[in-house]
Parts: sequence; structure tokens; C-alpha cells
Amino acid sequence: MSIRVATWNVNSVRQRIDLLLTWLKECSPDIVCLQEIKCVDDAFPRLEIEALGYNVVTHGQKTFNGVALLSKYRFDETKSGLAGDDEDAHARFLEGVVTLKRGVLRIACLYLPNGNPVGTEKYPYKLKWMSRLLEYSKERLKEEVPLILAGDFNVIPAARDVYNPAAWTEDALFKAETRESFQSLLGLGLTDALRAVTDEPGLYTFWDYQAGAWQKNQGLRIDHLLLSPQASDKLANVGIDSYVRGWEKPSDHVPVWADLDLDAA
Repeated sequence: MSIRVATWNVNSVRQRIDLLLTWLKECSPDIVCLQEIKCVDDAFPRLEIEALGYNVVTHGQKTFNGVALLSKYRFDETKSGLAGDDEDAHARFLEGVVTLKRGVLRIACLYLPNGNPVGTEKYPYKLKWMSRLLEYSKERLKEEVPLILAGDFNVIPAARDVYNPAAWTEDALFKAETRESFQSLLGLGLTDALRAVTDEPGLYTFWDYQAGAWQKNQGLRIDHLLLSPQASDKLANVGIDSYVRGWEKPSDHVPVWADLDLDAA
């Protein structure tokens, strides 16, 4: 029996609740990381999601950012906020631990800063945030348990992950420093789940609302599942539910999921 872990930047959970519930019923993922819920904790549509059998933990803020964890397993512990900067008030990071038949699984839901425009304080903030994530990952990997970093990384890892690489070289999502920081995470021993199963180009998770990007398939791959060695060893399948982008009033992102043979008796 495998466990399906998914990530989705819903771009306002209250505006997309019907889409979210439809997708949850269709795909029945076991654990879901949501980003850009764009609401305070009390405004999160908890009851509708709990009715589908999920435990819900949120780390929200008004109008912007916000992350949530949904799990069919009870959380042993949860913690919000990424260590390393007490001044950072953005709701961008939430981790949880669940117990499986064989040990535990730690999952970190993250919404990494966009970083644009590059010439402002937003880009150094992005790079510092990535540096903090690197330190977090170093510490967590010492535990040698299955760990998944899941979320909207706002990083295009390689040229094959964007429809027109040349147009993105100075964008915060694709700048050399951004990609180097992402490679540093992989250098710790984390595995990009999708790239563990396919080298195929043109696999995207985001299409802008502007200029018919979805219709022209002018997309980016910026939503990722990074797996510790203990998780990647159990990786069975990875998918992108790109069809969701064609639904009415969609998010500009689509769900990405991985099946892991972690709960086999």
C-alpha cells in the first residue's frame, strides 16, 4: 500500500474551495500541502475538508501567503515558521510529523518567496530564505527518517522546466543564484521526485493567467517534492494533475503528487 503526498498552490483557498474539494474526492491524496491559502487560520474552510476525512493544520495570514497541511493520518506534532529569522512574519512554512506502520514521516510545506523584482529587497530575501531552508534541511536529514519538502519553490531548476529559457534568465525564479541554491538542497541528498522518474522536458506546474499561457502551454515547473534518501528509496510514482488548470476559475498552479511505498505492512 502506498501513500500519496501532494502539493498545490491553490491561490486563495476560499475562492477555490469547490475545486479543491472536487480534486480531493477524485484523487484522494493521503497528505496535501497547500500554499497561498490567503486567509487567516479562522477563515480557513476547515469543516468541508475535515468532512472528507482530513486532519487540518494551517499557518495563515491575512490576504497574502499562508500554508496548510491536510492529512488522513493524525499529526504527532506540527510547527509553523522557518528558523533563522525572528523578524520574518510571512506565513510560508509549516511542518508536520505523522506515524506510519513503519516509523514516521516528516513533511514540510513551504511557499518560497518569489523574489521579483530582482533589483529590490525581495531578491535578497528570497536567497536568505533559501539559505535558511538549506540549514533546516541539513538538521532534519540527520534524523534519517523519510522527509518530504513539498511546495511552491518559485524555482525553475533547469532550462527544460520552462517554455522559453532565454526569456527568464534575469527573472528571480531562474537566475543563476536561485538555481545554485536549489542545487545546494539536492546536494544534501534530497531528490527532486519528478526528475527521479523522468527527464522529459515540457512538464509544467504553473501557467500564467496572461496571454493565453495555458492554451499555448507556456508553462513553468516551480512546484516540487524533494525527498530525503529514506523517502526517495520508496518512491513509486510521480504525477502532475495538469488537467486541473483547465477547470473554471482555476489556480494558476496545479497539483503535483508522489506515491511512496511507506505504509506497507
